[in-house]
Amino acid sequence: MVRNATNGLLQKAKKSKSDEFYTQLCDIERELQYYQGQFEDKIVYCNCDDPRFSNFFKYFVTNFHSLGLKKLITSCYIEYDNNIFQEKDFKPGFYCEYFGKNDKNIEFINFKGNGDFRSAECIELLKQSDIVVTNPPFSLFREFISQIMRYNKKFLVIGNVNAITYKEVFELIQSNKAWLGVNLGRGISGFIVPDHYKRYGTEVSVNSDGQTIIATNSCLWLTNLELSQRHKDIVLTKEYKGNEDKYPHFDNCNGINVNRTQDIPKDYHGLMGVPITFLHKYNPEQFEIVRFRKGDDGKDLRINGKCPYFRILVKNKKIDV
Repeated sequence: MVRNATNGLLQKAKKSKSDEFYTQLCDIERELQYYQGQFEDKIVYCNCDDPRFSNFFKYFVTNFHSLGLKKLITSCYIEYDNNIFQEKDFKPGFYCEYFGKNDKNIEFINFKGNGDFRSAECIELLKQSDIVVTNPPFSLFREFISQIMRYNKKFLVIGNVNAITYKEVFELIQSNKAWLGVNLGRGISGFIVPDHYKRYGTEVSVNSDGQTIIATNSCLWLTNLELSQRHKDIVLTKEYKGNEDKYPHFDNCNGINVNRTQDIPKDYHGLMGVPITFLHKYNPEQFEIVRFRKGDDGKDLRINGKCPYFRILVKNKKIDV
């Protein structure tokens, strides 16, 4: 479980316009190793990144030639306070383009606006790109994913685990248009946050560079880049027959509750309500996702009148009825 202190910071960040959680290079390297063959001759766009500090920018510059990139675009949003804004104080957002040359001085080009990924200027850069890779603002995650899909782009982004429960995201997963990456939870070691964040709780530490790191244990990678791992069957070892008492039926749905992915029975062909973390192991050739959270009456799934935490109703495609 995420520590209360850390969870509070995350909730605060979700509501914040700044969303100042920065991805560590080690986490980028750990995930990107699974997609390297898909970047050849591609234009990568990091559209929520200050190239002066972004580890996404650092990763793609360092690995530009080994990945076979065509171009790297990085754009930065500059926040200002609308309440005290005066035109003379406005500082525009900016972007840069990198073509793989060993230029020590990369030119930064100012936008007319603030560099928000939703702006017309950033959308023009998005149209040029093939793959978007970044850590988008948690508070704008729905808008971010909707925009990416609207412009039919490949993507690999970090989000909160609860993003799975967003209607826009779940529908993409259900229709096999997006899926979870390889690492989630403790597979993402933590985020760099500004010095003004309070340093308390066992999930907060300081690295060798003096940076504050928050280890959330509640984030994931979401992508539509191909992954061989997602086509591997979940190995099922449990049996429903003879253990019916361990799999209670829902009050408002003809299906059983399964508390853990590893407890999915290999001999049950009907509907099963599984936890959202099931999606990390989900193979679309093995299971069908039927719906999210709701019973036959359109209300939340219930067991003896109580609602378990979010459940996904699935069926095993490989069991003969």
